[in-house]
Amino acid sequence: MTKVAVLHTSFVFVTVEPAINDLLAELLPDAEVIHFVDSDVLSQVGRDRGITEASTNRMVHLAQAAEAAGADIIFNACSSLGPTMDTAKQVVHTPIVKIDDAMALKAASTGKEVGVLATVPTTLDPTSNLVLAKAAELGREVHIHQRLTEGAFQVLMGGDRDAHDSMVSKEAAKLAKEVDVIVLAQASMARLAPRLSEETGLPVLASPRMGVTDLAERVRAMGDA
Repeated sequence: MTKVAVLHTSFVFVTVEPAINDLLAELLPDAEVIHFVDSDVLSQVGRDRGITEASTNRMVHLAQAAEAAGADIIFNACSSLGPTMDTAKQVVHTPIVKIDDAMALKAASTGKEVGVLATVPTTLDPTSNLVLAKAAELGREVHIHQRLTEGAFQVLMGGDRDAHDSMVSKEAAKLAKEVDVIVLAQASMARLAPRLSEETGLPVLASPRMGVTDLAERVRAMGDA
């Protein structure tokens, strides 16, 4: 049985919002899934106004703990701390998959004007930079348009899902005038992808299903090796 370690920066996706767990159960039903959580590191990124050596070290330690626990593959579920996995890959030998890898590749290959929509500021630059990196790998030039729906995440955490959705929808409508594909920078926004695509008439990409599908394909490839 393949052991999949999932790295989190919030207990929300372990205990409250089951989207990632549901996808793992659907797409990797035979895997043993173990979770590793640092519930304060995202706050540190906010306090430091970006990823620092200290926050990188904390995520690397999570990856090291996952490897020590016997994980066959590590899945980083946090978009904001995605860049820290580039450092982790230099330290651990266990394969690492970022939740946004597949989404960023799809965005980079789909449009030249790419909108990155977020409700938490810490996800804007990591997601944008990942799309640019994938575009460079493909030999394509893309332009990034960042938009932050300020206050929406706090509204969602306060329990008002409808108000959150309305705020994101309005921001997406404005962004759609400038781009030809929209990337949702957080897993908490993923369920809005079909609605926003219908409202804007544009492709709207979200990471969780694409990311876990990518993970499942990597796991299958490991089994075939």
